[in-house]
Amino acid sequence: MLRKSYSKDSQPIVKVAKKVCPAAITIVASKDLPKIDGYFALPFGNSNVMLPKFETNQKERTKVGGGSGFIVSPDGYIVTCNHVVADSQCEYTVLVSPGQKYSAKILAKDPLVDLAILKIDATKLPYLDLGDSNQIDLGETVVAVGNPLGEFDDTISAGIISGLSRKITAYGEAHVGALSLRGLIQTDAAINPGNSGGPLTNLEGKVVGINSAMVAGAENIGFAIPINYAKVILDEIKKFGKIKRPFLGIRYLILNENIAKTNQLPVNYGALIFRERLGEPAIIKDSPADQAGLQEFDIILECNGQKITEENTLNDIMQRHQVGDELQFMVLREEKELQLAAKLQEKE
Repeated sequence: MLRKSYSKDSQPIVKVAKKVCPAAITIVASKDLPKIDGYFALPFGNSNVMLPKFETNQKERTKVGGGSGFIVSPDGYIVTCNHVVADSQCEYTVLVSPGQKYSAKILAKDPLVDLAILKIDATKLPYLDLGDSNQIDLGETVVAVGNPLGEFDDTISAGIISGLSRKITAYGEAHVGALSLRGLIQTDAAINPGNSGGPLTNLEGKVVGINSAMVAGAENIGFAIPINYAKVILDEIKKFGKIKRPFLGIRYLILNENIAKTNQLPVNYGALIFRERLGEPAIIKDSPADQAGLQEFDIILECNGQKITEENTLNDIMQRHQVGDELQFMVLREEKELQLAAKLQEKE
């Protein structure tokens, strides 16, 4: 009786790991912070609290965070999450391998979809092919690669696609705040802190998502941004050198039944224009919204005939339009309905 020869290289996950890991990178965030010169004890109750003692006018370069990413071209274009590189006070270093590290330039950041594009000055780099996130299926096997906890680079975990088109609100550090993300891929492949920005691939080793968030306190519930979002941004960067996004110029809250009932509003859908913080205008001066005559506390009920809801937000509608398009709004103002129009401008 003949036995089949066994080869670990024939296993699909092993093949994916060998293909993906060389192009999966670590991103290190660092900044100059006051230099610590020992500690001192501060009495607190029946014990002491140890506090750092800082040297006057002395600073040192300190690692303050980071995440993962992946190379998408041999000349050094890199995709990661916006929240990985959100701190504008930091400098970012890309570690391709233990002996290869490069200073990274941030080409573009899009907080609306939590994506960022970086560039390093290098050539002949390993890179990953991008798949089509519109073609993935529930139950399909996927592999997540990243640098969990900032310590274990080239960590892989396998799982399946557990859900599609998920909507979550993610909470990050103070400089990031809360992110409302839609259209996400849910997976049970392990995604831990530090994995953010790393690739989620299919068994062909093609990227179908960008690891973005996990549910704290739960097991095997992670989320990834569809790769097709990044493909659009990459194309814009290569064509125009920046992200071209239509800009309206308002701050708003999408209404639902609970919000309307709590605040005694006349409708339970639409976009309520209002300032989120003191000192921030609800409508940006000279923006398309300002020129159209929109006012704070207006409720935009419809845009181009489409009802604005939590499932079809104003941002969702705007993403289907281009700079220069004119939007027609049905607006509720002091119990009166108005028709207003705004021509979208490019966001600076």
